[in-house]
Amino acid sequence: MDQLAAMRAFVRVVEAGNFTRASDTLSTPKATVTKLIQNLEAHLRSKLLNRTTRRVLVTPDGALYYERAIRVLADIDELDSSMASSGTLPRGKLRVEMPGALASMIVVPALCGFHEAYPDISIDLGVSDRQNDILAENVDCAVRVGELSDQSLIARRISSMRMVTCAASSYLKKFGEPRHPRDLQERHHIVSYFRPQNGSQVPFIFCRDGERIEVVRNCIVSVDEALTYVSAIKAGLGLAQAPLFMVRDAMKTGALDPVLIEWDPDPLPIHVVYPPNRHLSNRLRVFVDWAANLFANSGIDRPLTT
Repeated sequence: MDQLAAMRAFVRVVEAGNFTRASDTLSTPKATVTKLIQNLEAHLRSKLLNRTTRRVLVTPDGALYYERAIRVLADIDELDSSMASSGTLPRGKLRVEMPGALASMIVVPALCGFHEAYPDISIDLGVSDRQNDILAENVDCAVRVGELSDQSLIARRISSMRMVTCAASSYLKKFGEPRHPRDLQERHHIVSYFRPQNGSQVPFIFCRDGERIEVVRNCIVSVDEALTYVSAIKAGLGLAQAPLFMVRDAMKTGALDPVLIEWDPDPLPIHVVYPPNRHLSNRLRVFVDWAANLFANSGIDRPLTT
Protein backbone atom coordinates (compact mmCIF):
# COMPACT_ATOMS: atom_id res chain seq x y z
CA MET A 1 0.00 0.00 0.00
CA ASP A 2 1.15 3.53 -0.79
CA GLN A 3 0.46 4.87 2.69
CA LEU A 4 1.22 8.49 1.74
CA ALA A 5 -1.23 8.38 -1.18
CA ALA A 6 -3.81 6.73 1.07
CA MET A 7 -3.32 9.40 3.72
CA ARG A 8 -3.76 12.19 1.16
CA ALA A 9 -6.89 10.50 -0.20
CA PHE A 10 -8.36 10.17 3.29
CA VAL A 11 -7.72 13.84 4.09
CA ARG A 12 -9.37 14.88 0.81
CA VAL A 13 -12.46 12.74 1.46
CA VAL A 14 -12.86 14.25 4.93
CA GLU A 15 -12.49 17.80 3.63
CA ALA A 16 -14.65 17.28 0.54
CA GLY A 17 -17.37 15.41 2.40
CA ASN A 18 -17.78 12.63 -0.16
CA PHE A 19 -15.79 10.34 -2.41
CA THR A 20 -16.99 11.82 -5.69
CA ARG A 21 -15.81 15.36 -4.95
CA ALA A 22 -12.57 14.07 -3.46
CA SER A 23 -11.79 12.03 -6.56
CA ASP A 24 -12.50 15.06 -8.76
CA THR A 25 -10.14 17.33 -6.83
CA LEU A 26 -7.46 14.62 -6.73
CA SER A 27 -7.92 13.85 -10.45
CA THR A 28 -8.10 10.21 -9.41
CA PRO A 29 -10.83 7.66 -10.24
CA LYS A 30 -13.38 7.23 -7.47
CA ALA A 31 -12.69 3.49 -7.36
CA THR A 32 -9.00 4.17 -6.70
CA VAL A 33 -9.81 6.58 -3.86
CA THR A 34 -12.18 4.02 -2.35
CA LYS A 35 -9.53 1.30 -2.55
CA LEU A 36 -6.91 3.55 -0.94
CA ILE A 37 -9.22 4.25 2.02
CA GLN A 38 -10.09 0.59 2.39
CA ASN A 39 -6.42 -0.37 2.41
CA LEU A 40 -5.65 2.35 4.94
CA GLU A 41 -8.41 1.14 7.27
CA ALA A 42 -7.17 -2.45 6.92
CA HIS A 43 -3.60 -1.34 7.66
CA LEU A 44 -4.68 0.61 10.75
CA ARG A 45 -7.23 -2.04 11.77
CA SER A 46 -9.65 0.77 12.48
CA LYS A 47 -12.78 2.21 10.88
CA LEU A 48 -12.08 5.77 9.76
CA LEU A 49 -15.23 6.59 7.81
CA ASN A 50 -18.88 5.60 7.95
CA ARG A 51 -20.42 5.66 4.47
CA THR A 52 -24.09 6.29 3.73
CA THR A 53 -25.86 6.71 0.41
CA ARG A 54 -25.73 10.50 0.79
CA ARG A 55 -22.61 11.41 2.74
CA VAL A 56 -19.49 10.30 4.53
CA LEU A 57 -19.21 10.59 8.31
CA VAL A 58 -15.90 10.59 10.13
CA THR A 59 -15.60 8.16 13.02
CA PRO A 60 -13.94 9.21 16.31
CA ASP A 61 -10.82 7.28 15.26
CA GLY A 62 -11.03 8.92 11.84
CA ALA A 63 -11.17 12.40 13.41
CA LEU A 64 -8.05 11.70 15.46
CA TYR A 65 -6.23 10.28 12.44
CA TYR A 66 -7.23 13.29 10.31
CA GLU A 67 -5.75 15.78 12.80
CA ARG A 68 -2.45 13.89 12.87
CA ALA A 69 -2.44 13.24 9.12
CA ILE A 70 -2.74 16.88 8.10
CA ARG A 71 0.25 17.74 10.30
CA VAL A 72 2.29 14.89 8.84
CA LEU A 73 1.44 15.91 5.27
CA ALA A 74 2.28 19.54 6.04
CA ASP A 75 5.67 18.47 7.42
CA ILE A 76 6.35 16.40 4.29
CA ASP A 77 5.43 19.30 2.01
CA GLU A 78 7.64 21.65 4.03
CA LEU A 79 10.51 19.17 3.88
CA ASP A 80 10.16 18.89 0.12
CA SER A 81 10.22 22.67 -0.20
CA SER A 82 13.23 23.07 2.09
CA MET A 83 15.25 20.56 0.05
CA ALA A 84 14.65 22.45 -3.18
CA SER A 85 17.49 24.57 -4.45
CA SER A 86 17.27 28.19 -3.34
CA GLY A 87 17.70 29.22 -6.96
CA THR A 88 14.75 27.16 -8.15
CA LEU A 89 11.55 29.05 -8.91
CA PRO A 90 8.37 27.68 -7.32
CA ARG A 91 6.32 25.44 -9.56
CA GLY A 92 2.96 23.68 -9.62
CA LYS A 93 -0.73 24.51 -9.80
CA LEU A 94 -2.75 26.90 -7.65
CA ARG A 95 -6.54 26.94 -7.32
CA VAL A 96 -7.64 30.49 -6.54
CA GLU A 97 -11.16 31.86 -6.02
CA MET A 98 -12.27 35.50 -6.15
CA PRO A 99 -15.20 37.76 -7.13
CA GLY A 100 -15.62 38.39 -10.84
CA ALA A 101 -15.11 42.15 -10.73
CA LEU A 102 -11.77 41.85 -8.92
CA ALA A 103 -10.67 39.14 -11.32
CA SER A 104 -11.60 40.92 -14.54
CA MET A 105 -10.62 44.48 -13.57
CA ILE A 106 -7.57 44.02 -11.34
CA VAL A 107 -6.07 40.52 -11.25
CA VAL A 108 -6.35 39.20 -14.83
CA PRO A 109 -4.84 42.34 -16.46
CA ALA A 110 -1.77 41.87 -14.24
CA LEU A 111 -1.37 38.09 -14.59
CA CYS A 112 1.13 38.37 -17.45
CA GLY A 113 3.53 39.98 -15.00
CA PHE A 114 3.02 37.16 -12.50
CA HIS A 115 3.62 34.56 -15.23
CA GLU A 116 6.82 36.28 -16.33
CA ALA A 117 8.10 36.20 -12.74
CA TYR A 118 6.91 32.63 -12.03
CA PRO A 119 6.58 30.79 -15.36
CA ASP A 120 6.25 27.35 -13.72
CA ILE A 121 3.13 28.21 -11.69
CA SER A 122 -0.23 27.60 -13.35
CA ILE A 123 -3.42 29.06 -11.90
CA ASP A 124 -6.94 27.67 -11.95
CA LEU A 125 -8.95 30.86 -11.37
CA GLY A 126 -12.47 30.32 -10.07
CA VAL A 127 -14.59 33.45 -10.57
CA SER A 128 -17.80 33.97 -8.60
CA ASP A 129 -19.31 36.34 -6.05
CA ARG A 130 -20.42 33.24 -4.12
CA GLN A 131 -18.09 32.34 -1.26
CA ASN A 132 -17.18 28.70 -1.81
CA ASP A 133 -16.17 26.16 0.81
CA ILE A 134 -12.46 26.31 0.12
CA LEU A 135 -11.69 23.18 2.14
CA ALA A 136 -14.30 21.02 0.44
CA GLU A 137 -13.36 22.25 -3.01
CA ASN A 138 -9.59 21.99 -2.46
CA VAL A 139 -9.02 25.71 -3.04
CA ASP A 140 -5.54 26.95 -2.16
CA CYS A 141 -6.62 30.51 -1.42
CA ALA A 142 -9.47 32.93 -2.00
CA VAL A 143 -9.85 36.70 -2.17
CA ARG A 144 -12.78 37.77 0.01
CA VAL A 145 -14.49 41.17 0.25
CA GLY A 146 -16.22 42.28 3.44
CA GLU A 147 -16.07 41.05 7.01
CA LEU A 148 -15.00 37.43 7.26
CA SER A 149 -17.65 34.97 8.37
CA ASP A 150 -15.35 31.94 8.74
CA GLN A 151 -12.93 32.73 11.55
CA SER A 152 -11.18 29.37 11.14
CA LEU A 153 -9.41 30.54 7.96
CA ILE A 154 -6.02 32.21 8.00
CA ALA A 155 -6.53 35.72 6.63
CA ARG A 156 -4.18 38.42 5.37
CA ARG A 157 -5.71 41.83 4.80
CA ILE A 158 -4.44 43.21 1.51
CA SER A 159 -6.56 46.32 0.93
CA SER A 160 -9.99 47.89 1.39
CA MET A 161 -12.64 48.74 -1.18
CA ARG A 162 -14.18 52.20 -1.24
CA MET A 163 -17.92 52.39 -1.84
CA VAL A 164 -19.96 55.24 -3.28
CA THR A 165 -23.67 56.01 -3.47
CA CYS A 166 -24.53 56.87 -7.06
CA ALA A 167 -27.11 56.83 -9.83
CA ALA A 168 -27.34 57.34 -13.57
CA SER A 169 -27.65 60.94 -14.69
CA SER A 170 -30.85 59.99 -16.50
CA TYR A 171 -32.35 58.65 -13.26
CA LEU A 172 -31.51 61.81 -11.29
CA LYS A 173 -33.04 64.03 -13.98
CA LYS A 174 -36.27 62.08 -13.62
CA PHE A 175 -36.48 61.57 -9.85
CA GLY A 176 -34.20 64.24 -8.40
CA GLU A 177 -31.22 63.93 -6.07
CA PRO A 178 -31.69 62.65 -2.49
CA ARG A 179 -30.65 65.06 0.24
CA HIS A 180 -30.68 62.61 3.14
CA PRO A 181 -30.51 58.80 3.45
CA ARG A 182 -34.13 58.82 4.64
CA ASP A 183 -35.13 60.00 1.17
CA LEU A 184 -34.27 56.52 -0.13
CA GLN A 185 -37.03 55.06 2.03
CA GLU A 186 -39.67 57.46 0.77
CA ARG A 187 -39.45 58.33 -2.92
CA HIS A 188 -36.59 56.63 -4.69
CA HIS A 189 -35.96 53.39 -6.54
CA ILE A 190 -33.17 51.15 -5.29
CA VAL A 191 -30.85 48.73 -7.07
CA SER A 192 -30.02 46.08 -4.49
CA TYR A 193 -27.27 43.49 -4.16
CA PHE A 194 -28.08 40.16 -2.50
CA ARG A 195 -25.56 37.68 -1.13
CA PRO A 196 -25.28 34.66 -3.46
CA GLN A 197 -24.69 32.22 -0.61
CA ASN A 198 -27.94 32.91 1.29
CA GLY A 199 -30.03 35.40 -0.68
CA SER A 200 -29.98 38.09 2.03
CA GLN A 201 -30.06 41.69 0.87
CA VAL A 202 -26.99 43.83 1.59
CA PRO A 203 -28.16 47.05 3.29
CA PHE A 204 -27.02 50.53 2.34
CA ILE A 205 -24.79 51.98 5.08
CA PHE A 206 -24.41 55.74 5.59
CA CYS A 207 -21.95 57.32 8.05
CA ARG A 208 -21.48 60.98 9.04
CA ASP A 209 -20.02 62.57 12.18
CA GLY A 210 -20.42 59.41 14.20
CA GLU A 211 -24.01 58.81 13.02
CA ARG A 212 -24.71 55.55 11.21
CA ILE A 213 -27.87 54.88 9.19
CA GLU A 214 -28.76 51.53 7.65
CA VAL A 215 -31.27 51.45 4.79
CA VAL A 216 -32.99 48.25 3.67
CA ARG A 217 -36.06 48.43 1.46
CA ASN A 218 -37.85 46.74 -1.39
CA CYS A 219 -36.30 47.35 -4.78
CA ILE A 220 -37.28 46.98 -8.42
CA VAL A 221 -34.23 44.85 -9.19
CA SER A 222 -31.73 42.93 -7.08
CA VAL A 223 -28.67 41.08 -8.41
CA ASP A 224 -25.94 38.87 -6.95
CA GLU A 225 -23.00 39.73 -9.22
CA ALA A 226 -21.06 42.99 -9.14
CA LEU A 227 -20.60 43.61 -12.89
CA THR A 228 -24.33 43.12 -13.51
CA TYR A 229 -25.06 45.33 -10.51
CA VAL A 230 -23.12 48.20 -12.08
CA SER A 231 -24.88 47.61 -15.42
CA ALA A 232 -28.23 48.00 -13.65
CA ILE A 233 -27.11 51.32 -12.17
CA LYS A 234 -25.96 52.61 -15.55
CA ALA A 235 -29.32 51.57 -17.05
CA GLY A 236 -31.05 54.04 -14.72
CA LEU A 237 -32.89 51.48 -12.61
CA GLY A 238 -32.23 53.30 -9.36
CA LEU A 239 -29.82 54.48 -6.69
CA ALA A 240 -27.10 52.09 -5.53
CA GLN A 241 -23.99 51.74 -3.41
CA ALA A 242 -21.26 50.42 -5.66
CA PRO A 243 -17.52 49.77 -5.49
CA LEU A 244 -15.94 53.10 -6.40
CA PHE A 245 -13.23 51.55 -8.60
CA MET A 246 -15.94 50.02 -10.81
CA VAL A 247 -17.84 53.28 -11.43
CA ARG A 248 -15.09 55.93 -11.29
CA ASP A 249 -14.70 56.09 -15.10
CA ALA A 250 -18.47 56.36 -15.60
CA MET A 251 -18.48 59.30 -13.17
CA LYS A 252 -15.70 60.99 -15.11
CA THR A 253 -17.77 60.79 -18.31
CA GLY A 254 -20.94 61.96 -16.56
CA ALA A 255 -22.85 58.72 -17.11
CA LEU A 256 -23.10 58.27 -13.34
CA ASP A 257 -23.23 60.89 -10.59
CA PRO A 258 -22.32 60.49 -6.90
CA VAL A 259 -24.98 61.44 -4.36
CA LEU A 260 -25.00 61.90 -0.60
CA ILE A 261 -21.24 62.31 -0.73
CA GLU A 262 -21.14 63.73 2.80
CA TRP A 263 -22.54 60.38 3.99
CA ASP A 264 -19.52 58.18 3.37
CA PRO A 265 -20.25 54.42 3.16
CA ASP A 266 -17.89 52.18 5.12
CA PRO A 267 -14.98 50.80 3.05
CA LEU A 268 -15.04 47.00 2.79
CA PRO A 269 -11.94 45.06 3.83
CA ILE A 270 -10.28 42.74 1.30
CA HIS A 271 -8.47 39.62 2.52
CA VAL A 272 -6.63 36.67 1.05
CA VAL A 273 -7.71 33.60 3.02
CA TYR A 274 -6.47 30.01 3.05
CA PRO A 275 -7.09 26.94 5.23
CA PRO A 276 -5.12 26.69 8.48
CA ASN A 277 -4.31 23.02 7.88
CA ARG A 278 -2.57 23.60 4.57
CA HIS A 279 1.16 24.07 4.28
CA LEU A 280 1.92 27.51 2.87
CA SER A 281 3.85 26.27 -0.14
CA ASN A 282 6.35 28.45 -1.95
CA ARG A 283 3.97 28.86 -4.89
CA LEU A 284 1.14 29.94 -2.60
CA ARG A 285 3.41 32.26 -0.64
CA VAL A 286 4.63 34.10 -3.74
CA PHE A 287 1.07 34.42 -5.08
CA VAL A 288 -0.23 35.88 -1.81
CA ASP A 289 2.67 38.35 -1.70
CA TRP A 290 2.09 39.28 -5.36
CA ALA A 291 -1.65 39.77 -4.78
CA ALA A 292 -1.01 41.93 -1.70
CA ASN A 293 1.34 44.18 -3.67
CA LEU A 294 -1.06 44.29 -6.63
CA PHE A 295 -4.04 45.41 -4.55
CA ALA A 296 -1.93 47.86 -2.52
CA ASN A 297 -1.09 49.67 -5.77
CA SER A 298 -4.41 49.22 -7.59
CA GLY A 299 -6.11 52.36 -6.32
CA ILE A 300 -9.10 50.33 -5.14
CA ASP A 301 -8.94 52.11 -1.78
CA ARG A 302 -8.68 55.64 -3.23
CA PRO A 303 -11.44 58.00 -2.04
CA LEU A 304 -13.79 59.78 -4.39
CA THR A 305 -11.92 63.10 -4.25
CA THR A 306 -8.64 61.73 -5.69
